[in-house]
Amino acid sequence: MNNRNQKLNKIFGGLLIVLIFVALSIWLAEAFKNVPQGKYDNFAQCLTEKGVIMYGADWCPHCQNEKKVFGDSFRLITYVECPYNPQQCIDANVENYPTWILSDARRLVGEQGLEKLSEESGCILPQED
Repeated sequence: MNNRNQKLNKIFGGLLIVLIFVALSIWLAEAFKNVPQGKYDNFAQCLTEKGVIMYGADWCPHCQNEKKVFGDSFRLITYVECPYNPQQCIDANVENYPTWILSDARRLVGEQGLEKLSEESGCILPQED
């Protein structure tokens, strides 16, 4: 009888682990599915697709302003945090923050704003409502 109970415990334990895994997978899928779309998602995605990179630092107020104008859409921007990635910034010859480097190696240093980034990159900004 003891052997049978051990087998049943192993079976039920395995089933419990599988059920927990499935429930967790479903929960994670739902959590990531509901990420809200930002107003500038298409614009930010276009910049990324065109190879535009922003280099900056968290403590830089001008960098914070650039991030703020994108709102939630900034998550789609290719961004390098220079204090955490110094070699990347040295290799890119970044001397001031923020620095935007376009795919053709042009540099936009300092706060640019969305309109300037749109003009320089060719990415279209959404129309204001």
